[in-house]
Amino acid sequence: MSPVLAGVLQLLALVVALGLAYRPLGDYMAAVYSSKKHLRAEKWIYKSIGANPDTEMRWPAYLRGVLAFSAVSVLFLYLLQRVQGSLPGSLGFASIDPDQAFNTAASFVANTNWQSYYGEQAMGHVVQTGGLAVQNFVSAAVGIAVAVALVRGFARSRTGELGNFWSDLVRGTVRILLPISVVGAVALVACGAIQNFSGIHGVGQFLGGSQQWNGGAVASQEAIKELGTNGGGYFNANSAHPFENPNGLSNLLEIFLILVIPFALTRTFGRMVGSLKQGYAILATMGVIWLGFTALMMWTEFAHHGPAFDIAGGAMEGKETRFGVGGSSIFAVATTLTSTGAVNSFHSSFTGFGGGITMLGMQLGEIAPGGTGSGLYGMLIMAIIAVFIAGLMVGRTPEYLGKKIGTREIKLAACYILITPALVLCFTAAAMALPTPVNSMTNSGAHGFSEILYAYTSGANNNGSAFAGLNADTQWFNTTIGIAMLLGRFLPMVFVLALAGSLAEQKPVPATVGTLGTHKPLFTGLLVGTILIVTGLTFFPALALGPLAEGLAS
Repeated sequence: MSPVLAGVLQLLALVVALGLAYRPLGDYMAAVYSSKKHLRAEKWIYKSIGANPDTEMRWPAYLRGVLAFSAVSVLFLYLLQRVQGSLPGSLGFASIDPDQAFNTAASFVANTNWQSYYGEQAMGHVVQTGGLAVQNFVSAAVGIAVAVALVRGFARSRTGELGNFWSDLVRGTVRILLPISVVGAVALVACGAIQNFSGIHGVGQFLGGSQQWNGGAVASQEAIKELGTNGGGYFNANSAHPFENPNGLSNLLEIFLILVIPFALTRTFGRMVGSLKQGYAILATMGVIWLGFTALMMWTEFAHHGPAFDIAGGAMEGKETRFGVGGSSIFAVATTLTSTGAVNSFHSSFTGFGGGITMLGMQLGEIAPGGTGSGLYGMLIMAIIAVFIAGLMVGRTPEYLGKKIGTREIKLAACYILITPALVLCFTAAAMALPTPVNSMTNSGAHGFSEILYAYTSGANNNGSAFAGLNADTQWFNTTIGIAMLLGRFLPMVFVLALAGSLAEQKPVPATVGTLGTHKPLFTGLLVGTILIVTGLTFFPALALGPLAEGLAS
């Protein structure tokens, strides 16, 4: 079988699996967030934290819940790393330095999972399972909760109430993320991923020296790492490590876990607003961009010319022979079009254009299908922008799902889409202008610039993947990327929840002959164009200095 055919078959199998899971999972999540009943385990949690899950919250109260919970999570994870050296199960590892502890705490709470450390050489079992794995669950649940609050803003009228954050957080964790992760972990163990709490042990002699590995609860953390679009690996090699991703079947399973909730949330959206067609329109937009990026990535990596590439069946440098160009390309697009950041190959080794595709996927806002929750609310923000543009074209007040998009709504949407470009470009400019940060670049020229641009793109967009050439374990990068991750995660949520509150207070507007059909293919095309133009072109000058220049020179 040719490598190209193998890649195409993997993509088809993935599409079929996602299609089979779409309806039941989407309907189930809609039922979870619409239910008035509480499970016994959930009642215990509410009692322990002193929360009343039946109290409706307006958007400021909902936002306070998000920020308070996240702030406590950052503090707890920071302190856990700072005292690691005194904890049992630390495997003899020292406590984490302050700047790196801050970076890691901000990273995992912001659902970014950027790692400037070697996991198997820095973090013991307690920090891995009691700190990082816990945040993999709850940070993903926070993202889904904010998305559901925005959906309620569209679905409700004449009220500012958006639900209860604590109820949404607990339900997302207990009823959705936890059970699917258990099944995913068992499946990964069956594929060969490890799951234990063993210490450090030698595995043999190599070139006169010994090699040592530590075990860990890898399969369970791997499952929620992908399902929650987190991305933080137990080992430094991430999903290229055979303990995390043993073979082609586990590779396909991990890609499925990355994509299944973000895609299924479009049906949850359609179900909750009372129009499945609206959900299908959002799904079609996500699907067109995802498939287009995947096809383009596979073409650039398979078609790269040269005798060595022809013999290898494509650009194989930096890619696992277990997965090949096809499996690596599909994984790279899935992880950068979502906020996952897991890697099974090193994006720095991709062709110039291939590296640019991974960067552009993040710079679009990671909305095709995006992170757990963040992808849906990011896409709905872009839908509001598209409706506004369409209204300007015909001279009509724009409407979306029966709600008028007025001055307040469009200002909130505009602020949302301006945050991450400002963070990425300002921090990149500062790093390139100052004398010290550029010393962390492994390469010079366009590729070196891409290393820094990729780092801040990944941090501000809460992705977490790296270009594998930048030494980011410095005080400058630990601090600035940490700040970019926190601002890139929580500032947009402020505008999303404010927008949700504004929409929920409105009186529904009846549809007329002049109302734009936002469930039709015309709107899907308009939305795709809006995404590519409004967000994609923002980064074009920076991309021209990095991956585009490198690609044209090769």
